[in-house]
Amino acid sequence: MIDNLLHLRIIENKDWATILFVFSFATIAITKSAFENRFADFVKLIYSDKYTNVYKDGSHLNSSFTVALFLVQLISFAFFIQISLSYFGYASKTDWILFIQIITFLIYFVLSKFLIEKIIANAFDIEEVVEQFNLQKVVFRTYIGIFLLPFNIILFYNEAVSRNFMAILICIVLLSCVLTYLVSIKNYQNVIFSKLFYFILYLCALEIGPYYFMYYWFTKGIA
Repeated sequence: MIDNLLHLRIIENKDWATILFVFSFATIAITKSAFENRFADFVKLIYSDKYTNVYKDGSHLNSSFTVALFLVQLISFAFFIQISLSYFGYASKTDWILFIQIITFLIYFVLSKFLIEKIIANAFDIEEVVEQFNLQKVVFRTYIGIFLLPFNIILFYNEAVSRNFMAILICIVLLSCVLTYLVSIKNYQNVIFSKLFYFILYLCALEIGPYYFMYYWFTKGIA
């Protein structure tokens, strides 16, 4: 009698990711249709400052255009973080529970940071400056997140990408974030320098500090 050996076949579920990718592109398409002129200016952000000049008022931070694309940004960066962890052996890129944890952390981090910034900005009497500064940061990071989305799709469904390519892409994304941050400071340098002392306190407390502790926590956690 021959015993049949049954081998467990592990099938990775990628349907959840496909749904999120479709949702992200659908959101972009709907936003483009609803705000055609504004979206056209937004796409040209890499070589034109028309968008940042026209939509520089802090009130645009809560507009449906900004919120919709900000949601796409969160999904894109959450995918990028999970994919990056998977390529270096710290996680699985098809783990939907981990994705929920990452995007929940990003939402919690961004909203908590935003609320604290509002309180401190109001206390330092630099609320208008911080709102405009935050709007520019959101705009640039959303721009990076949207253009990162196609790379996320390729990286998620392709197993043949090397770690070196992934490391280079991570460096490019980080460098882009830093450069756009410096551009935001440059655009508001006159207002910032008029309240330089308070702005330095703001940078140390809410820009440098949180990311330093995140880096410290992450490196300690994987050591």
